[in-house]
Amino acid sequence: MSNRDTSPRQRVALAAIVLGAVLVRLRLAGMPLERDEGEYAYLGQLILRGEWPYLAAHNMKLPGVYYAYAAMMGAFGETDAAIRVGLLPVNACTILLVFAIGRRLLGAAGGLTAAAVYAVSSLGTVVLGFTANAEHFVVLPAMAGLLLLANDRVSAGRCALAGLLLGLGFVMKQPGAAFVACGAVWIVLAADRRAVPIALAAYGAGAAAPFGLTCLAMYLAGAFVPFWFWTITYAREYATMIDRPAGMHELRRQMAAIVRASPGVWLLAALGALSVALGRLERRSAWRLAALTIASALAVAPGLRFSEHYFLLLVPVLSLLAGAGTLLLAEWRGRAMLVAAPALACLLALVLDRDNLFLDSPTQVVRSVYGMNPFPEAVEIARELAARTAPDERIAIIGSEPEIYFYARRRAATSYIYMYPMMEPQPFAARMQDDMIAQLSASLPRYLVLVNVDTSWSRRPDSSLRIMEWAAATVDAHYRPIGLAEITPGQPTRYVWGDAAAAPPRTPSYVTIFERRA
Repeated sequence: MSNRDTSPRQRVALAAIVLGAVLVRLRLAGMPLERDEGEYAYLGQLILRGEWPYLAAHNMKLPGVYYAYAAMMGAFGETDAAIRVGLLPVNACTILLVFAIGRRLLGAAGGLTAAAVYAVSSLGTVVLGFTANAEHFVVLPAMAGLLLLANDRVSAGRCALAGLLLGLGFVMKQPGAAFVACGAVWIVLAADRRAVPIALAAYGAGAAAPFGLTCLAMYLAGAFVPFWFWTITYAREYATMIDRPAGMHELRRQMAAIVRASPGVWLLAALGALSVALGRLERRSAWRLAALTIASALAVAPGLRFSEHYFLLLVPVLSLLAGAGTLLLAEWRGRAMLVAAPALACLLALVLDRDNLFLDSPTQVVRSVYGMNPFPEAVEIARELAARTAPDERIAIIGSEPEIYFYARRRAATSYIYMYPMMEPQPFAARMQDDMIAQLSASLPRYLVLVNVDTSWSRRPDSSLRIMEWAAATVDAHYRPIGLAEITPGQPTRYVWGDAAAAPPRTPSYVTIFERRA
């Protein structure tokens, strides 16, 4: 048996790894959606009702993740638990793909370590891995495409299909472009150099197809202008807002937290990098790992913004390097390390994250991880709004909480579902505020939700407050409070409904629900 063949014991171990990841994710399936998930779920909901992204609601992500959510909800239902169940096969398939790539590059033992490390690390709190964030949907097609290219012989057909898969990763979210570039490097590293030019041409055509078809679909739907503005023009401004010192400070902070959360995994990955540097791996495998490391770092880094879930894009190569490190350790200390080293590294990561993964309730996890963000409150607020409104009635959220629209199953009275762009130092902020004010002034929806939580706005010292001033004046003139959610650290949220909601809030973080006066 070659070192790339999988033994029965390794197959059983791989099945156990996948099953373990599924069971932990199922325990957390009932967690309230966070903000990005709420955006994807709301857009997916609109797609299921025949709407087009960028016309119905605005944001800068490419639309692949919206359609992925629509597919999951179409299959499993329009609930937070259904979305998390839809993530299960995505994560399970990615674990298997990481194993398959690891087996090609490192052998079956290295691939099994990579699978175990990916299963644990892609679940971790420190990268918000338990959420159904877009990065999961980038990594799945990217790994599938790279698996097709982890071969010493290339063909035009194989490369076109790989390009199509990696291009699909790009339309899930823009950082997927880094993996498209990595795929091109892997083709160049193939043994059959004479076939490389044709293979690259086929690969490029395949990689361009998903985005080209997306542009064509948006044009035919009449949504191309807002699609291009939000995903290209505004996204370019968004990516240049953070200065280098601030970005590097945030990178250091996030990396320190990630390493502390799984020190054994990072030690194995460091040994894997040493193995690459020392030439202990087959030459093409070493170059492929080096290319994937660079691509993964570039995927995390655009705009020098380093949100926790961005680092999910780094997990596949971290896992593969940990596989290489395990092989080097086994070479130094004996074959027992093939099992002991990854098992101890993964167990340590799970123990350090035990409260969130195994002990606390899903709602406790959300409060622990996200603090005063009104994610649990969104469920209760949406339930009340749904009971008070007709299915075709529109509501408005003055704040960045699109998950309320999703839970209430009600259309927004405005196409702006985030306040963040309006608070940013970018040239379109004032126009966005004016546009949202015009939309809401024209409709004055019967119910309006005002979110008084700092993280729902991210105001800066130089932010224009025109939208806030308009909201305050409009509420005073046309609305009355009928609901209040007071969020207090370490205590259950206090909900007040009816006339009592007019009393002044007792906490600095709260959400008020208003009804238009007759």
